[in-house]
Amino acid sequence: MPTYYNSIAKGYDELHAEEQLKKLELIGKEITLTPELQDFIKPNYKLLDVGCGTGISTGFFKVKDRTGIDPSKSLIRIARVNYPTITFTVGSAEQLLYKDKQFDIVISLTAIQNFDNLEKGLNEIKRVGKHYILTFLKKSPKHERIKELLQQKFTIIKTIEEDKDVIYFCR
Repeated sequence: MPTYYNSIAKGYDELHAEEQLKKLELIGKEITLTPELQDFIKPNYKLLDVGCGTGISTGFFKVKDRTGIDPSKSLIRIARVNYPTITFTVGSAEQLLYKDKQFDIVISLTAIQNFDNLEKGLNEIKRVGKHYILTFLKKSPKHERIKELLQQKFTIIKTIEEDKDVIYFCR
């Protein structure tokens, strides 16, 4: 999958920025309006964005410390230019080189269906975080398996369906 994203990196934001920002606005609104979610994003938090692409979602939330990780070297290169104050790393969800519970919030937007190993990637996300905002494509052939794994591994606080994604807010 990194090869595909390396090949479309130059046009990635043109293809996906608008829909990502729309999704992020919806997530931000839900956090603000839903009492059970109001502790998901705080200014002093550390955030990890798994499958960060060009950094749109990493840069969206205003928290103390932001880190993005993506297997595509080309997307990470763009993210570093777009958001020079944020830490971006080339790497995979299945092997997060972070400490247990290092991040207050872990987000992964429209990336889970691309993980090489769904279970291993979700285990790693669970290990390094405390709160989670996880989305995946509704039309993914892996939809049912992802849903099943999320229900097994996380406490789901709220689920929302938007145009293309299913959004899970979890602990």
